[in-house]
Amino acid sequence: MQGVSLALSNPAATAPFASLAARSRGRLFEEPESATRTAFQRDRDRIIHCAAFRRLKHKTQVFVYHEGDYYRTRLTHSLEVAQIARSVARVLGLDEDLAEALALAHDLGHTPFGHAGEEALDACMEGYGGFDHNAQTLRILTKLERRYPRWTGLNLTWETLEGIVKHNGPLIGNGRGLEDLPRAIVEYAEVQDLELHTFASAEAQIAALADDIAYNNHDIDDGLRAGLFTFEDLLDVPLVGAVFKDVYDTYPGLDPKLVKHEAVRGMIGRMVGDLIGETKTRIARIKPQSVEEVRGASEPVAAFSAEMSENDAALKGFLFKRMYRHYKVNRSMSKARRIVQELFALFHAEPNLLPPEWQQGCDGPKGMRTARRVCDFIAGMTDRFAISEHKRLFDLHDERMS
Repeated sequence: MQGVSLALSNPAATAPFASLAARSRGRLFEEPESATRTAFQRDRDRIIHCAAFRRLKHKTQVFVYHEGDYYRTRLTHSLEVAQIARSVARVLGLDEDLAEALALAHDLGHTPFGHAGEEALDACMEGYGGFDHNAQTLRILTKLERRYPRWTGLNLTWETLEGIVKHNGPLIGNGRGLEDLPRAIVEYAEVQDLELHTFASAEAQIAALADDIAYNNHDIDDGLRAGLFTFEDLLDVPLVGAVFKDVYDTYPGLDPKLVKHEAVRGMIGRMVGDLIGETKTRIARIKPQSVEEVRGASEPVAAFSAEMSENDAALKGFLFKRMYRHYKVNRSMSKARRIVQELFALFHAEPNLLPPEWQQGCDGPKGMRTARRVCDFIAGMTDRFAISEHKRLFDLHDERMS
């Protein structure tokens, strides 16, 4: 692995425990560093330019892509997460570019049709190593993206790969071993040690919590827009109800659309403020003097307060019941699961139906390697491509033959 040779670093990264690009552990494959960009800026740019990132435009979380132009997609969600992560990192003196790169990459491994697609694909892969979207992100970034002649993947820095894999905390320890992890992570651990027993950097922890802030609040926005619940339904939800009441009191008779925007903006502001406040409290207590001390701490340095964590859980519970399990969403996701299951079964039984480049590496009908190739192919599909591919293969009246 090559260390970074240029002393380029984000000037905003002033905290003693920030991840400094100039001190990066480098990349798995040696290559000249950029004369104009830090190593983490280069990682961010590689993520933005990769095919998997572009496909996020037509991958959804709750609503299938064709149900409305105003609902969030994985791409718009990732951009919102990146904005929040970068803002928080700046306040805390962390490396904004690393936080942004991790935020932009965090959803690359998701299947079409959100969690319904992931659940279906994981069930299809039972007995073949399973499916995990976080492990799939690592697989995309280190193996499936083909943009360079001398290596597979994007050859990102150690810190970016570490943050992607461990953003929710250590993966091994407390009775959990390497053998308990998704296969893609186990396979990569044989190539490069990402120190799976430690926490990730503060930048990675911030990116993970920015994800929580973004999807909770945009799901409120999308759920109201779709008519799955009303403003009145939200008034009894802790924190959310208080924010909406504040907007009503401050702006009597305000247009409902503006009420929604003002309340969501207020929610994001309160959650961001709580995250910054609690993280500063933990930093004062833990007193990390290096990123290594962040990794070796006995608890995360970035977190919500206990009260905000309870509010966050209450909101998730409301959204689960009133949005994610709404009968209209259930109907849409039922169809999505069937599309994924039927595509997998067909391609696994008849891998000669795969595009030629995807047939490479298969080991015949129903084979173990064929299952993983089919899994990679389906996981990379957008919602609309999966729907189109299913129609092309299963609708006998569809005149398209390829």
